Amino acid sequence: MMAQTEVLVVGAGPTGLLLAGDLASQGIDCTVVEERHEESNLTRAFAVHARTLELLDARDLADQLVATGVEVDQLSILFESLVVDLSTLPSRFPFLLVTPQYETERLLTRRAVRLGATIRRGLRMTGLHQDANSVEVDLLDRNGVTTNHRARWLIGADGVHSTVRGALRLPFPGKNVVSSVILADVWLSDPPEQELSFDRGSAGFFFAVPFGDGWYRVIAWNRDHQLPEDAPVELEELRDVLIRVGGTDFGLTEARWLSRFHSDERQVPRYRVGRVFLAGDAAHVHSPAGGLGMNVGLQDAANLGWRLAAAIKGHAPSRQLDGYHAERHPVGKAALRSSGALLRLAIAETPFWQRANWVLETASRMVHVPDRVVQQISGIGLHYQRSFGAHRLTGARSPDDSLTVGGAPTRVYAALRNGRFLLILPPESSHAPMEAWRDRVTLGTGTERGMTARLIRPDGYIAWAGDRPDAGEVRAALARWCGPAKRKSAAKRNAHV
Repeated sequence: MMAQTEVLVVGAGPTGLLLAGDLASQGIDCTVVEERHEESNLTRAFAVHARTLELLDARDLADQLVATGVEVDQLSILFESLVVDLSTLPSRFPFLLVTPQYETERLLTRRAVRLGATIRRGLRMTGLHQDANSVEVDLLDRNGVTTNHRARWLIGADGVHSTVRGALRLPFPGKNVVSSVILADVWLSDPPEQELSFDRGSAGFFFAVPFGDGWYRVIAWNRDHQLPEDAPVELEELRDVLIRVGGTDFGLTEARWLSRFHSDERQVPRYRVGRVFLAGDAAHVHSPAGGLGMNVGLQDAANLGWRLAAAIKGHAPSRQLDGYHAERHPVGKAALRSSGALLRLAIAETPFWQRANWVLETASRMVHVPDRVVQQISGIGLHYQRSFGAHRLTGARSPDDSLTVGGAPTRVYAALRNGRFLLILPPESSHAPMEAWRDRVTLGTGTERGMTARLIRPDGYIAWAGDRPDAGEVRAALARWCGPAKRKSAAKRNAHV
């Protein structure tokens, strides 16, 4: 018999796992299939930025993840003259968290399973067919047996070599930027003094960051020693780069993981094709400079999850599903540009680097440049485009303000943990006219009289805002974003009469 589910997610990396947990939390039947037989204890991504931690906070995972890593609040990566001070961020998480990707995957897996998602490993998607009502895929198991799985919706979160993207025959335009980059987890007995250490020279560059347990993630590149991607990496090759660029091997003694990769900049033109969506590296891939990759993917998932859940429940018009591509494609494009700029500076020849460093040193004297850098790197400054005439707060990230819900004090990202919209009204407003949306909206009261009313999406962005709105304006915003008001039962209508 053919297996069936409401949503099928291909790929059990961070992006797919966050999506599965979000859908399951809303009662959506969700299955994740993954080609890897077992969870990985290795890591590619290691940086979790402030905005991603806020999204994990809205899922009650952030504090647990922070406990696994190292907090870094000062960044001077690539730019000796431009120190980025993350401690000034207006967030509960004014830092960059350095932690292995498997720690993030472990927490997201546990949450998804606890909420009811099914994770099936050892299955590779080999075929995809969709019509107006469903998607059907062919899954090949480790014994060579093919089975079929049907779903109403499918999400391709299966990485840069996405089989979902290939089955859709979507182009993945872009180019290779740099080849033969070494990626390693190593033990350094005499590590750099800085928590995040970067150095470059005519021979190449290296970047080192601690995991907090004696192991370091090192990314290195030798300009004069370019090997194919499948060529094995020897410890001595890495040692040679460190010595040639930094003058020391930092007490390099052993490695638990050595890999070689090339860095591409690519992005699909469409994040949605019919009933299939792409997210994370399946939709966009760029260099590891800036540590953006996993963060952008997790934020893709947070944007798509609530939209798809609302569509399945009948609470959202089709334009809300289209909003996923409209909002996230520009973000992916911006990530390609910013990480690409950092990488090009790292691999630039020395004369160009000296000129660039002078420009950056001059720019750092301008008061607002560091602030903009902090906002961009952390993700805190992301502001989705708002429609003409909308309130200036519309599309902005919501700060983690204090409020009360049901008379109990709380804050925005704690109140979002049920996966619903959050409506915050001034204390002088009545919530009675809004009760008809209580099945999908949390009603909260702000702490200041005359404050701007806000409707906050489940992903922490402001859907609507109004200064001193009347009840009709609030109801119109709720109907637009959260669907029609829940109809009273006959008994309640008669009792009211």
